[in-house]
Amino acid sequence: MQHGSSIPRRHRTGRRVAVVIAAVAVVAIVAAVVVAHLSDTGVITSPLGGDTQPSDETMRDRYPMTPSDVDFDGDGVDDYTDILAGARKDAEAAPTYDDGYYQGGYPPADRGACTDVVWRAFAEAGYDLKAMVDADIAAHPADYANAAPAPDPNIDFRRTGVLDVFLSKYAQTLTTDTSDKAAWQGGDIVVFETTRHIGVVSDLRDGDGLPFIIHNMGQRQRENDYLAFRKHMAVTGHYRFDASQVPQDVLRPWNG
Repeated sequence: MQHGSSIPRRHRTGRRVAVVIAAVAVVAIVAAVVVAHLSDTGVITSPLGGDTQPSDETMRDRYPMTPSDVDFDGDGVDDYTDILAGARKDAEAAPTYDDGYYQGGYPPADRGACTDVVWRAFAEAGYDLKAMVDADIAAHPADYANAAPAPDPNIDFRRTGVLDVFLSKYAQTLTTDTSDKAAWQGGDIVVFETTRHIGVVSDLRDGDGLPFIIHNMGQRQRENDYLAFRKHMAVTGHYRFDASQVPQDVLRPWNG
């Protein structure tokens, strides 16, 4: 008596191959349908149920940037777009984290901390943030008494607390409520816990509409959804630098 299937082995093998080929074909069809279901809202829907996150283009449409009326460096690009681009350049370069003291103030191009993202972003828009900060501290030392009790041009512009004071004086002060998503736009400056951390707001957002932050903590991904982290430092400052509202004697052009 012969046990097992009476179907010859070669036939059973052929049947298994056919089943595998059919399964692969089904997967390919489903993938094509998923892509084809890209809706008008920019959300990719799956026939199996569930949505992926909205596309970057959709989020930009939903939360459009208001361009600055100022093009300080005359490059044909408005200030906010320039500031965003400068911050992103620093993020892409990913300088080694270094908040050390340097004679002359500036760290090497391949090194930097959170505050270096900001002055480099401002430089892209044509502003010498170091010169502006140094001049304002010299003219109004009492305003910086807590942030820079012993002024030092070699480091003051690389102190988060000092930048917070400067921006609170000369930039638009905006909401710190991150749930008010439309109030946040690329090129804004965000301060965390007054003296601890600072970054530039991105024009990218997560699936809930929270803006990404371009910042340097030494992390691998410098443009990320930090505001969505389960634990992140509290937002204490949110600024938008509008040079048209700043006294002309405060502004200094970047000559670097």
